[in-house]
Amino acid sequence: MSRDSDVVVIGSGINSLVAAAELALAGRSVTLIERNRTLGGFIDSGPRTVTGFVHDTYSSWHPLFVSSAAYGALGEELSARGLRYRNTDEALTAGVNSHGCAAIAYRDPERTVAGFDQTSDADAYRTMLTELHVHGPAVFGALGTELDRRGLAALAVSTIRSQRSATEDLVREALSSGRSFLQSRFSGSETDRLWSPWLLHAGLTPDSATGGVMLPVMAGTMHQFGLPVVEGGARNFVNAFHRILADHGTQMVLGDAATEIVIADGRAVAVRTANEEYRAGLGVVASVTPQALYTQLLAPGTVDERTRAAARSYRFGRGAMQIHLALDTPVPWDDARLGAVPLIHLTAGAASIAVACAEASAGLLPRRPTVVIGQQCVLDPSRAPAGKATLWIQLQEVPYTPVGDAAAQIDTSDGWTEQVRTAYADRVIAQIAELATGFERTILGRDIIAPTDLEAHNHNAVGGDPYCGSAEIDQNLRWRPITSHGRHRTDIDGLWHIGAATHPGPGLGGGSGHLVARQIISGGSRRRLRRLLP
Repeated sequence: MSRDSDVVVIGSGINSLVAAAELALAGRSVTLIERNRTLGGFIDSGPRTVTGFVHDTYSSWHPLFVSSAAYGALGEELSARGLRYRNTDEALTAGVNSHGCAAIAYRDPERTVAGFDQTSDADAYRTMLTELHVHGPAVFGALGTELDRRGLAALAVSTIRSQRSATEDLVREALSSGRSFLQSRFSGSETDRLWSPWLLHAGLTPDSATGGVMLPVMAGTMHQFGLPVVEGGARNFVNAFHRILADHGTQMVLGDAATEIVIADGRAVAVRTANEEYRAGLGVVASVTPQALYTQLLAPGTVDERTRAAARSYRFGRGAMQIHLALDTPVPWDDARLGAVPLIHLTAGAASIAVACAEASAGLLPRRPTVVIGQQCVLDPSRAPAGKATLWIQLQEVPYTPVGDAAAQIDTSDGWTEQVRTAYADRVIAQIAELATGFERTILGRDIIAPTDLEAHNHNAVGGDPYCGSAEIDQNLRWRPITSHGRHRTDIDGLWHIGAATHPGPGLGGGSGHLVARQIISGGSRRRLRRLLP
């Protein structure tokens, strides 16, 4: 085992995999250190219920990745190593209320608006997508660049030059919530049920600032890129990355946690584990929480107290929960159209989501949570035996330490016991059964992952928060995670911070890993050029 490489990467989630792969492909030697015995973070799949059924354990949907700069850089290499996507040209997502009233979005925006009750809402939807196209360079520029002073200045100049009078409107929408955005543009409830629950997938609530931009971004991205899943299960995504890394000599240290980043003369030069020290010639890339980086991995005195205090005050969001079901038949939806929709939200829209978020934030099990239902077998029938199906259920409004039940039915005094998990899963299954007669009789097996399980698997998910930190405006964009930085390069030379706790935040886009890999590659090239010049 080599103790020396150009770059040492801590962690193996999406951003670490992207950074390590891009660096390896550029000829840099890489050591990747992962505390678990397998790569992937919250990307995995396996037979969690009944033999023959493949469930995406945590994350599943890849529109952010296939639309990302990271995919542009790595897509061909991943495809050459077995990555295949299954996507849809038809239905994308649906929002269904408790009365069974469904709003369905399709890849084709015109087919989507054909289901709206009011012509004015159809026109407003077209306008929303047109404006996204106009604002796109600024919006995606902000999500794909460093937001330090230099980056902000360049972004501001390009935005003002290209959009002029539209700039103020864009800033206003960036500060507005998703609920405010929808209420100001639409009269009917279809867009509320369709897109408000998607804000939860960005770690937001319907009333969070930036929702006014993120909501149309999500809608536009899915119309353009669909809702792809990995053929055969999400583990195949990780396997393709593993093959890239192995093919290019990356040293993968599994089952051994990083315990210290070694600093010498103001520069990150190595990473220690309990068993070894791995030296880094160019630097260290850490995909960890701010607290882990600044108060655990770095010794006192290596960074100023202001930075350490900012890291300690970093806030985490609500917990989440996964329920996996093996079904004897696909879900028997009363509205047969839903059988062809890959991802469904059971929700009445922003109002019901806000109530459930408030209940979870108060430590209560929500009375009626927003239920995210993934029907991967619609896109990839290989996930289950013929005629059967998997069901992927995600709950994004869950307390890590429940202090009560908003419905006053479940005793939570001992936390997430097996009885609490089962009872809450029963509540969720009952919500689905309201819209699918006989649904309970199709269940062959189930598996429940509580917020405590999420944190145990991934130490970045503090408090069961899969998004590694609140995404409210004071912890977003330039202020994620440390207000004085606005960049991934830390104040320590040769040390970069990546992951969901850094800009552009959570999701499967690999944005921070890509940004940092480009910086290290270009920086190393400049250093080699200087050595060659007389």
